[in-house]
Amino acid sequence: MLQLVRGRLLARAFAEKVLPTVANGSADLSDFSLIGDLSHLLGGVKEGTKAYQFQEDSAIDKAKMTEFHIHRFLPETTGTKAFVQSYWVDTSKCGPMVLDVLIKIKNEMDPTLTFRRSCREGICGSCAMHINGVNSLACISPLTDGTKMVIGPLVRMPVVKDLVVEMSNFYQQYRAIDPWLKRTTPKTPGQKEYYQSQADRKKLDGLYECVLCACCSTICPSYWWNHHSYMGPAVLQQAYRWVIDSRDEATDERLKKLTGDYDVKKCYQIGSCTITCPKGLNPKGALAGLKALVEDYEARADNWEVRA
Repeated sequence: MLQLVRGRLLARAFAEKVLPTVANGSADLSDFSLIGDLSHLLGGVKEGTKAYQFQEDSAIDKAKMTEFHIHRFLPETTGTKAFVQSYWVDTSKCGPMVLDVLIKIKNEMDPTLTFRRSCREGICGSCAMHINGVNSLACISPLTDGTKMVIGPLVRMPVVKDLVVEMSNFYQQYRAIDPWLKRTTPKTPGQKEYYQSQADRKKLDGLYECVLCACCSTICPSYWWNHHSYMGPAVLQQAYRWVIDSRDEATDERLKKLTGDYDVKKCYQIGSCTITCPKGLNPKGALAGLKALVEDYEARADNWEVRA
């Protein structure tokens, strides 16, 4: 119980004191003294680890270059596996996004640097990582001119290598919500589509655009401590997307699967998920709507209005 209370206090402090300053650009990401020992929960945010410089001093022109501290993890080594590598890059000779710098480092400086990437347009979600204290997509995260940047893997996720994290648990959770249309009514002869009104279609806006990058889930304190039992905001937002789809005919079946203590009830509406979402979505709002629908289902089940 003490650990739970302490965790909730840290989560509230994180949401109220840190995330707003990160969002408006006024955060000093090297100082978390205002909330005490929260920093150890955000591996990769607070600088306290020595950064090992990759280049020789003679190859660095600090007047023209920007320093990047990248958190490395080399599972194949027998010595120190986790460390911070410092790279100095002339950002005038690459694209304007963090992913452009990572590609330049890998192609021209250090081919051992490992990260995921694919579309480079903020659509696939592959390049999700922890950038200057906020989870985001590297391909749409702009560089900060002349200011050192700190880049690490997604927070509190098992690291495979460098900036690559293990996503199997996340994808299994997504699979568990049955993310497809469920129908019991067959189509009539000649019918091709399942129609819905413009108003019903509009309800899906802000939900279907999710790219499943896991940025929101991995910045959620509830997910940090319960990721094997709590699905997290990304997956639950998609569950909500299917629950409210007017074409779906398995609404109560879906809600029934979400009535456990470690499903929507572990969402405390902190809002860190919404602040960090690189697509500008609102998982907090979606989960508030889902919680209301689950509570309504439970009330109907208690009154024998549905099969519990």
